Amino acid sequence: MKRKNAPLHPSVFLLILICACCGTLSTIAQTQAKMAWKFATGAAIHSSPLSNGKMVYFGSGDHHLYALDKQSGKMKWKFKANGEVHSSPVINAQRLIFSSGDGSVYALDKISGELIWKFKTNGEKKYDTWDYYLSSPLVDEQFVYIGSGDSSVYALDISSGKKQWAYKTGGSVHADPVVKDKTVFIGSYDGFFYALDSRSGRLKWKFKTVGDQYFPKGEVQKAATIQDSTVFFGSRDFNIYALDLKTGTGKWNFKEIGSWITASPLFHKGNIYVGTSDTHRFYAMNANSGTIKWTLPLNMRVYGTAIMMGNELVFGCFNGKVYFVDPETGKVNSTFQTEESKSRYATIYDETDHFRKDISLYGDNYLEVEKKILALGSILSTPLADEGMLYFGDSNGFFYALYK
Repeated sequence: MKRKNAPLHPSVFLLILICACCGTLSTIAQTQAKMAWKFATGAAIHSSPLSNGKMVYFGSGDHHLYALDKQSGKMKWKFKANGEVHSSPVINAQRLIFSSGDGSVYALDKISGELIWKFKTNGEKKYDTWDYYLSSPLVDEQFVYIGSGDSSVYALDISSGKKQWAYKTGGSVHADPVVKDKTVFIGSYDGFFYALDSRSGRLKWKFKTVGDQYFPKGEVQKAATIQDSTVFFGSRDFNIYALDLKTGTGKWNFKEIGSWITASPLFHKGNIYVGTSDTHRFYAMNANSGTIKWTLPLNMRVYGTAIMMGNELVFGCFNGKVYFVDPETGKVNSTFQTEESKSRYATIYDETDHFRKDISLYGDNYLEVEKKILALGSILSTPLADEGMLYFGDSNGFFYALYK
């Protein structure tokens, strides 16, 4: 006898209809990131995390470098520096290397957290309210490269921490170095972008940013991005620059009138992706020409660098949200909002998601307003994607692990 198909239960029919309109069940389940765990430190986290083995490492404004189990969020150890740790760590063999607001560069044993060596620069200083980061180290097979608030770029012996060379710029160097073809590329608050010989510190070339009426120096705050023969970086003179790697000659620049470009650009499939400071936008641009591919309007600044997680573009914002975006279209697939952002959002924004009438970012009480913004749990940290997890810190001192 031929069996008759049983009629569909209404709830099953509804589920099929939803899937047909919105995608598969697995797609629906993956659209929203959820918190796996959350770890509290004692001050703001601007440092970007680093994963190695079963550990995740990051710094905090409470003067500590933390090592956590990346699955459980349990602390393995913490190391107390003599200043705020707003430098992102790097690993070479057994050494975990970072800098601190006391003007020192530290190398720790990555397993135990014990000090291996320490190098003291001529001191750190904060340029202004929005100078949130310290230079983060970069290592090659011999040297550690790092910038300093004493205006110098340093190369240190990776084993001993002894100075190999130093190059003096005209301003604080809080950008991260990038190395390619035995050349160190780094920007300074003096408005110059430098290419230095990685072994001797000899100047190969330097490029002066254009400057602006209100920001004539054209300060370079964060790291450059290198792709093939081009180096990309942003400046406080409202420009993104693309330079020839060998000569420092300008290829193109894009001016975002009225806004610093603080974040380091991300290169992905022929485009660069970068957020703005004061115009509250996120751009996709053709890397060869600077032509805009799409623009995503936001309601706050983006200082951290975007990353790719699977097939999504991911970045944090000063409004306490992490955005998951389609890199081809700029469509926001989903967001994750910190608890503090949810509970304090109305202190900054009205019901239309715009600034309240009593909020002026750069008025006479700008310091008070900046504190209110940071109280949302602003995400200045560049997120880390690792084995299906997303890690980042916020300005309230919380470190998050999300899964999708």
